[in-house]
Amino acid sequence: MTAAAPPATVTLALRRRRARSRRSISWLGVGIIVAFVLLALVGPLIAPADPLAQNLADRLQPPSAEHLLGTDALGRDLLSRVIYAARIDLPIGLAAALISATVGIVLGAAGGFIGRWVDTVLMRLGDLVMAFPTYVLVIALIAIMGAGVPAILVSFALLGWVPYARLLRSEIRRVNQEEYVAAAWLAAIARMKVLLVHILPNAMRPVLSYFVIDIMMAILTLASLSYLGLGVQPPAPEWGAMVAEGQPYLQTNWWLTAAPGLTIAVLGLGFLLLGESLEKRLRA
Repeated sequence: MTAAAPPATVTLALRRRRARSRRSISWLGVGIIVAFVLLALVGPLIAPADPLAQNLADRLQPPSAEHLLGTDALGRDLLSRVIYAARIDLPIGLAAALISATVGIVLGAAGGFIGRWVDTVLMRLGDLVMAFPTYVLVIALIAIMGAGVPAILVSFALLGWVPYARLLRSEIRRVNQEEYVAAAWLAAIARMKVLLVHILPNAMRPVLSYFVIDIMMAILTLASLSYLGLGVQPPAPEWGAMVAEGQPYLQTNWWLTAAPGLTIAVLGLGFLLLGESLEKRLRA
């Protein structure tokens, strides 16, 4: 015997519960990201000390009322450095993702809309970029250009465009088969207008959800490069560099590594929740 289908009222209740759950997850992600953005904006007003001020007499102090997260090996207030690092990591991560998205959208639109040899050349170029380990290429570019933010942004522009281009290319091909696009072609609308008005807005959905996740990936890559000494250079506060600075004291002064590491993890959770919720909502 086949199982009876659930009543319509039960199905509707389940759908509403799932919708409320998705909204809660989405708002949790938004809340985390907004909190970090506000932290970056008002950082100088709420930071308890100068993040660059050294005081060797107070070096490696444990968390206390005076220093809520303790101090590092140079006596700098760790909480102030974590707060000020948000003013570095967030803008760089956003800029890197925007650059990658812009390059990928332009190339993906060209490949998916024009097609023919343009599409073949762009996709083979993307295959070539993806064939090499990303971090190896980034480190090689930084070695050529020198460590610092400009080299990181150029690296993202050269390497991060491929997923955007592939996503948009496949979506443009799918949307181009829709009836409303066929009607636009029959109405003899200009090709560029068809692309910008009818195709591109309806093909951008997966790109938007990926962009949210890519911001976090850019921040993680920046933190990894700074950990290796190839990203933001000291004494500027940066989460990855702070993790590296605290590593020699991990067994005795664990908070030096835990504070920036947990900060990255919480921010990553926010972007992950928002990205997944956005993807599900756009597919619905």
